[in-house]
Amino acid sequence: MDVENLSGLQVDRADPSDWAALAKIDSVAAAGDHTRRDNIRHWCEQGAVLMARDSSEPLGYSVLEYTFFEQGFVTMLMVAPSARRRGVGARLLTAVETVCTTTKLFTSTNVSNHPMQQLLQRASWLPVGLLHGLDEGDPELFYLCPSTRLRDATGTGG
Repeated sequence: MDVENLSGLQVDRADPSDWAALAKIDSVAAAGDHTRRDNIRHWCEQGAVLMARDSSEPLGYSVLEYTFFEQGFVTMLMVAPSARRRGVGARLLTAVETVCTTTKLFTSTNVSNHPMQQLLQRASWLPVGLLHGLDEGDPELFYLCPSTRLRDATGTGG
C-alpha cells in the first residue's frame, strides 16, 4: 500500500521481513533493547507499521494500533538519527492520519521529548491530557489529532 511518495520519500506498510532493518534505525533497539526489537517484529507481523524510506534504506516508522479505548493510537513514531529534522516524522504522521480507520486518533510522548512535541504542535495536534507515573519523573503528554485531518471511518461526515 503506497500511502505517499513525495520528493523521493516513500511511506508504505512494512512487511514482516522489514523488522530487522527497522530495528537498526531505532535508537532504542539499536542500543540493545531486546524488548523493543521484539515489539518491532510483532508490530510488523501485525501490519501495524508504516515505514518511510528513500531509494536505499528505511528512514523511520510509525505504529498505528487500535487498543486505546478502541480508537487509533500512534504507539511509536521513530526516525533514524541520521534522518531527523528532514520532514520524515511529519510524513509519517500524515500517513497515519490518512490510514486511521477510527474517528479519533491519539498519541503520547514524554514531557522530555521536545522534538516530538514540536512535531505534534506543527501538525496542529491538540494537547488533551497529562499522565504521571509511567516513567518516573517524566510525565506523559497525550495529544489528539484534529478530526478534520482524519478520514471519516463511519462514512457519515466530519
